[in-house]
Amino acid sequence: MNSCFKLEIKNHVAELSFNRPKKANALNLESWETMQDIFLALGENPEVRVIILSGEGKHFCAGIDLETLMSSHHGDSDCQAKKNLHLRAFIKKLQGSISSIEQCGKPVLAAIHNGCIGGGVDIISACDMRYCTRGAYFTIKEIELGLVADIGTLQRLPTIIHPGIMAEMAYTGRKVFGPEAKEIGLVNNYWESKDLMLENVRKIALQIASRSPLCVRGTKEMLLYKRDHSVQDSLDNMANYNAAMLVSKDLMEAFEASMLKREAKFED
Repeated sequence: MNSCFKLEIKNHVAELSFNRPKKANALNLESWETMQDIFLALGENPEVRVIILSGEGKHFCAGIDLETLMSSHHGDSDCQAKKNLHLRAFIKKLQGSISSIEQCGKPVLAAIHNGCIGGGVDIISACDMRYCTRGAYFTIKEIELGLVADIGTLQRLPTIIHPGIMAEMAYTGRKVFGPEAKEIGLVNNYWESKDLMLENVRKIALQIASRSPLCVRGTKEMLLYKRDHSVQDSLDNMANYNAAMLVSKDLMEAFEASMLKREAKFED
């Protein structure tokens, strides 16, 4: 495991945390690449049914490390077109790293405390649910740096919060704190402290982990499909999915457990 991350798997819940506290959990290029590898591995690990993403130290995540950002503009060539291709490849690499969160077949719950800045907002936008502390704040910092946010926030956040609020955050870079974040639907809930937040997020994760892994994976797939398609296309896709996946051991186990009034036990 890269030292920039901590990972613990227990009771089918993977707890992954950013671990660069001296850098406010800002991610260098190696960390971005490692994050993609981690989510790919967790998605394929049958022992893992749900993931909690949090941050060590004072802040959740300050996005991209500034040294990494500044070095991204330079290619080895003296040809401007080739330098531009180099920069495009760099942007696509970071986009792919964040998309790996969304593409992971397991639900990802972001547990956010204090700063969620710039690329940190891109990251949580790709998570399935978001929770935070009262003192947590969210800022699309790129506008203050003379940049257009380019790795997911402008594409995903408008499907999560009202477009007008989204535009205001993007144009001003202002901080949105925990209570307002819940009010606008950016987070599901907030708590007074990080410990209390993690305690409650773990309860939610365990509840998800107790459900059929097949059904949880399928539900995530259907929700993401609907986000990007019409209702009719989504209904057709749902029919095709359940025609292939409806009859399963998990379905039989859920019915039997319900009839016998016992807790269902699903295979990994």
